[in-house]
Amino acid sequence: MKISTDRLDLVAATFAHVQAELDCTDRLAQMLGSALGPEWPPGEHDRDAQEYFLDCLQKGGPAATGWHGWYVIIRDPQAVVIGTGGYHGLPRDNGDVEIGFSIMTGWQKRGYATELVRALVARAFSHNRVSRVIAQTTAGNSASCKVLEKAGFQLVVLDQPQETLCFELHRPD
Repeated sequence: MKISTDRLDLVAATFAHVQAELDCTDRLAQMLGSALGPEWPPGEHDRDAQEYFLDCLQKGGPAATGWHGWYVIIRDPQAVVIGTGGYHGLPRDNGDVEIGFSIMTGWQKRGYATELVRALVARAFSHNRVSRVIAQTTAGNSASCKVLEKAGFQLVVLDQPQETLCFELHRPD
């Protein structure tokens, strides 16, 4: 499963991808036909997150592919995996789906995160079950806040003790 944007290819993480990522990142790079950026893995996409996605993909079977992690690959000048993004699982009964994203530091401030978020939103809204996309970040993560705002999200909740911000974007009419 793949999504292409102007500058990026997003490849849905399968069970085999995540298993390779946990076992040997060189094998993951080979499977994706791309080099892995030198800062791999990005942000919060650490071993715990990888093991969580592996478990979700194993339990969910083929239907779970595309509703968890996506590898973000820049095509030019050569194919390099520069980050990850995706959903926190299948759409909920109320029509919500939550997204998350992380671009490696050396590739930030070039619009890739915004391009990624817009692609994830478009894919989510292509499914009739999805009526709202949500995203959470910390109050101190101004870069993520800016990305979400550029992608059309609105701030709806500030959890003061946690300093967690919740953003939402409703399905267009």
